[in-house]
Order: sequence, then structure tokens, then C-alpha cells
Amino acid sequence: MKILVTGVAGFIGMHSAKKLLDDGHEIIGIDNLNDYYDVTLKEDRLKTLEGFKNFKFLKLDIKNQKDVLDLFKKELPQRVLHLAAQAGVRYSIQNPYVYIDSNIQGFINILEGCRAIKTEHLVFASSSSVYGGNAKVPFSEHDNVDHPVSLYAATKKANELMAHTYSHLYHIPTTGLRFFTVYGPWGRPDMALFLFTKAILKDQPIDIFNHGKMIRDFTYVDDIVESLVRIIDKVATPNTSFDAKNPDPATSHAPYRIFNIGNSQPTPLMDYIEAIESALDKKAIKNLIDMQPGDVPLTSADTSELGQWVNFKPNTSIKEGVKRFVDWYKSYY
Repeated sequence: MKILVTGVAGFIGMHSAKKLLDDGHEIIGIDNLNDYYDVTLKEDRLKTLEGFKNFKFLKLDIKNQKDVLDLFKKELPQRVLHLAAQAGVRYSIQNPYVYIDSNIQGFINILEGCRAIKTEHLVFASSSSVYGGNAKVPFSEHDNVDHPVSLYAATKKANELMAHTYSHLYHIPTTGLRFFTVYGPWGRPDMALFLFTKAILKDQPIDIFNHGKMIRDFTYVDDIVESLVRIIDKVATPNTSFDAKNPDPATSHAPYRIFNIGNSQPTPLMDYIEAIESALDKKAIKNLIDMQPGDVPLTSADTSELGQWVNFKPNTSIKEGVKRFVDWYKSYY
């Protein structure tokens, strides 16, 4: 198939495009290569894809309505993997307008592109952050998610609602994926694993929020990618038993689905740091500080729906995943 991958120079975008290329698909990759973090890292990710003859990269910003629509009409992708977005919970507090531009304006442009050419399936990145203030764990797609605690989370929830609208009005199959704390080689420099590894190697202290009393469902990138690839292949369908009097947030009368993608093994942050220390064979200098605004103390994914839909369950251990990242980090830097 011909698949459009947005945010292809990003962490998950590069890994996903490589897997799809390995599987023989034709990939049109777009990215605006912005400077939210080191552009060189993004360019080096792209270099890992350049050897594939069935890969084409275009520097394009999804905020530009005309460019996006022209791209869809020219390339006619059968399926779309939409990963481009402004990421980061804390950054959204200082820079709210960036999130509206990328995550709302950019997403409507993608939806309109899909509508213009009747795309077979749109798979898009949501986030575990949509669960916001929910205290019931593990987080289930069937739970209400109307209490976001960051603007980033609110834009991702908005994406889910916007996608549902297009599935209902125009019968475009859409699937939203709620990622849980993704980590691994080629990861984002603003993520904890990257920041901690860099600081420990330089004998600098690491900031540990909420005095270490944080639990995260850390999910290795290869497990994310395997889930993505299987979901792209399985087009969203209406739930034939959908009850409008008791609506299920995870499904619809329209061809629309929502899935959690997490490791389902919530790990205390201090255990995660121990895994980094073990992989580096070096102890961290710990700076325990208060929790940041917009953050949550716990994430935990119920992935039973994912397992039933595509017969896959993320399972890479923290010890193995962290070691692979550290090996990459040392090699790359």
C-alpha cells in the first residue's frame, strides 16, 4: 500500500516508517523539522530511511492547509498514519498557541485531506494524557475522559472527537491510539530516559518530580510500532451493538475505534531510574522536587481491547528496553 506518515522524522514516526518499509509498503513521509528539539537528531533519523527506494520525504508543515490538500490529491495515499503533533505536557503550559496550531489546525487539515480522496483508513496518535484526573486504574478506553489536566491532553481529546465526527459524517474509518510513555533508541531529548541518561553520564543531578512518587506505564517503541502496523492493516469498523442510550467511548455506530497501547506493567519511577543506573553502571545524583503542573502521578493501561483487535500485547521489559536505549545513546553520541 501507499501510506502517508506524518511526523516521519519524529521518534515514533521514524520507527514506524522503517517497519512499514521493511514490510514492502510505499511510504510518503512528511515533517516540518521544527526546532522543538535538536534538528540534527531528526535529520539523522531520516537518514535511516533514505536507503529505501520506496520512501519519499517532503518537508511540509501540516498547519498549511493548501500544502496538505495538494499533497493528498497528488500522492493519493491509501492509508494515513498521523503522528505529527506538538508533544510535551509541560511545554504546553508555556506555549499554548503552538498546540492549537499543530494539534488542532494541523489535524483538521489531515482530516480534510482524507475526506478529499476518501482515504481507506486514518490511524492517528492520541495520548494516555487524555485520562487526566482519572483515578480508576488501569485506564480503560471505555472510561470517560472529560477531565484533562493539560492543554496537550485537551488537544488530543479534541483530535479523538474530531476524528469521530469525520467517521460519522463522511464514513472515513479512523482509529485513535493512546500511547503510554514511549521510550527507546532514537527517543526524544525532552523525555525522562534521555534527560536522565545524559545527566548521569555527565555527573549532573537529575530532577525527579513528585519526590519520586510517580508510576508510569513505560512502553518500548518496538511494541508501539508492532501495534501500529497491525492496526493500520485492520480498518476500523462500526460497532454493530453500539447503544446510543449507553454510549461506549471506545467504539461507535461509525467506523471509529480507540485503543490503549501500553506495557500494562506500571513501573515506579525510582525503579526505572535504577534500570538506567544498572545499564550505565553508574549512580544518579538525585534532586527530588515537587510535581509539575499538568502532570499526573500514575498511568496504567488496560490493553485487553488491543489484544482482542490485533492479537498483540506489548511485553518488552524495562530492563531490556532501557539497556537498548543506553546502547544506542552511547553509540550515537
